[in-house]
Amino acid sequence: MNIYKPEGWLIDTQENQKALKTLASLQQAYRERRILEARAIICDSKHDLHVDLGCMTGVIPREEGALGIADGTVRDIAVISRVNKAVCFYIEGFGTAENGRGYAILSRRAVQEDCRREYIAKLTPGDVIDCRVTHLEPFGAFADIGCGIPSLLPIDMISVSRITHPDDRFTVGMNIKCIVKGIEEDGKVSLTHKELLGTWKQNAALFKAGETVAGVVRSVESYGIFVELTPNLAGLAESHPGVYVGQQACVYVKSILEDKMKVKLVLIDTFDEAHTPELPKYFFTGVHMDSFKYSPEEAEKQVEIFF
Repeated sequence: MNIYKPEGWLIDTQENQKALKTLASLQQAYRERRILEARAIICDSKHDLHVDLGCMTGVIPREEGALGIADGTVRDIAVISRVNKAVCFYIEGFGTAENGRGYAILSRRAVQEDCRREYIAKLTPGDVIDCRVTHLEPFGAFADIGCGIPSLLPIDMISVSRITHPDDRFTVGMNIKCIVKGIEEDGKVSLTHKELLGTWKQNAALFKAGETVAGVVRSVESYGIFVELTPNLAGLAESHPGVYVGQQACVYVKSILEDKMKVKLVLIDTFDEAHTPELPKYFFTGVHMDSFKYSPEEAEKQVEIFF
């Protein structure tokens, strides 16, 4: 069982809440070297993080705030940005402040070191892992793959259907699954996501010719309009004036051509409406994928990925 989950995974669990209740339970967690989580409430002028443990305050010294802070390979923003968010830590000891109040001495860096050595270093391409989206950029989504260690999910790896920005798919804080695409020499993990969202055939099976269904305009070309039906399936409708990327659409399914991997659509209507991304629906629910074949066997074009 993997104990090195993305930050925020443990904070509301019964076991974690119980450990934060009393000094005695915190001392037990210290002796057992258990990973705990609580919310950081202040980053002081020295960039030490103060953490609300419930029964007392914990302090994560600046250099214990994240891997790389001590040697300067990671900027202090990695610590500052944790305020008002869950942080994972080991309890390294206890001390007494000048006002006589007790506090716990914590280390987030030590948890990350163990996570990198005991979990991330053992991952192989094709492994399916738990992730939490931490922030979104035009080029991709950054995800916590364990104990606050970030990894990049490039925008073209999010889904087969093209999107203009990762916020078309995800929101910050969303829990998702990803596949380990590769591991670089420095230990950094690259991610992919689209293979979990199903093959062309699996997605096309959700629709029938003659139905009128919902979609999203993803591309407007001179020869037609691509409308996304699912994150891994888009169809082509004829050109229509005034249509632009991002609009919600109502489309009639004219035909589904398996051998050509095409869905022909008729555009009924488009309109503007705010849309909040929903949790992804995964066709693959295993823990490892050796390969992914998007195309049907009978398709003229074959699309297959090996990990």
